[in-house]
Amino acid sequence: MIVPKRKRRVDGVGQIVLSLTARGLTIVEVAAHFDEVYGAKVSKDTISRITQKVAGELEEWSSRPLDPIYPVVFVDMIVVKVRDGQVRDTPFCVVMGVTVHGERDILGIWAGDGGEGARFWLQVFAELKNRGVEDVLIAVCDGLQGLPEAINTTWERAVVQQCIVHLIRNSFRYARRQHRDAIVRSLKPVYTAPSEAAAKRQINARYRRAVCARGHFPNEAAALKCLYLVTRSLDPTGGGEARCAIRWKPALNTFAITLAERFDRTNH
Repeated sequence: MIVPKRKRRVDGVGQIVLSLTARGLTIVEVAAHFDEVYGAKVSKDTISRITQKVAGELEEWSSRPLDPIYPVVFVDMIVVKVRDGQVRDTPFCVVMGVTVHGERDILGIWAGDGGEGARFWLQVFAELKNRGVEDVLIAVCDGLQGLPEAINTTWERAVVQQCIVHLIRNSFRYARRQHRDAIVRSLKPVYTAPSEAAAKRQINARYRRAVCARGHFPNEAAALKCLYLVTRSLDPTGGGEARCAIRWKPALNTFAITLAERFDRTNH
């Protein structure tokens, strides 16, 4: 029984609203959900006020202090449809870091304008550095214009590694469609860290599922709020805390051996 007999109020309305919004539902759809499932009337104004409270939390989350060193950082873009006069594709940059303890944490989300270059990436990484990130050992990213150069400008000793997912996708440009399955099978033995790629795809899959369910957003702020709610929901406690990476011990040992001088700093 969802709502006990003779009970008019639904407990945990705020959490339900945030959970549904993180899955891409609009205010109208959330209100309809309460009516259909709980038989309760929750006004659109109430739903809007609940989601708006997240704005302050988002601002605090976006400026929180970060660790001085991240062994691995992933940088990726996700395209969201935003209605700004007309519906347009707006890229959002997502940066995920893996701590020395093997915890995965979304460091931040930034809206682009579609013409991202070195200047945009330098602003993103400068913000991360100002929030305390002194060094990055390995940065995994796509070969977007100006991105690798901006990483090495910010953290000059970082090893820039192109993401295997993007490498596979780019390789399709040189082959016919009917050969793509064979290419994938041939490339699979080449890469030896499928768990990291799988973890990256899993996080982005949640973002894409939410934005696709929504269709488009009225503005960038609404899109960013939805992406933050997805980030927040990745943690079972609902607070957006870090999650542990799998098979971290072998990677930790490798860092300790190959990058001993820089990695030792993480223990001080």
